[in-house]
Amino acid sequence: MGPGLDAPMINEIGGTQRLPRAIGMSLGKELIFSARVLDGQEAKSVGLISHVLEQNQEGDAAYRKALDLAREFLPQGPVAMRVAKLAINLGMEVDLVTGLAIEEACYAQTIPTKDRLEGLLAFKEKRTPRYKGE
Repeated sequence: MGPGLDAPMINEIGGTQRLPRAIGMSLGKELIFSARVLDGQEAKSVGLISHVLEQNQEGDAAYRKALDLAREFLPQGPVAMRVAKLAINLGMEVDLVTGLAIEEACYAQTIPTKDRLEGLLAFKEKRTPRYKGE
């Protein structure tokens, strides 16, 4: 059974709300009404997923990609990452003006942090910041 109407009921786990928000109303309706399941390349092409990987011989291609992404995220300030995630998650559920207000409130949480001061100092000293999540 796919994500759509291939049973005599609708998806009750939020698919009718989340899918159109993620990929647009027209394609969201098409996939729900047809119960068509996308393959990896199709899902990537419509922006539903970020990466499509060929499995490697060890069988851990997705794990290795996740580690690569984690290595990219790790140097970022933990407080800024936390509030950016919050702003994105909350902002996607509301109109743009409200989303911008959420972003502003989240940004304000970074102002009094030691990490912010460390970032400014590191920039001034032309070095990599050492964030501590404070």
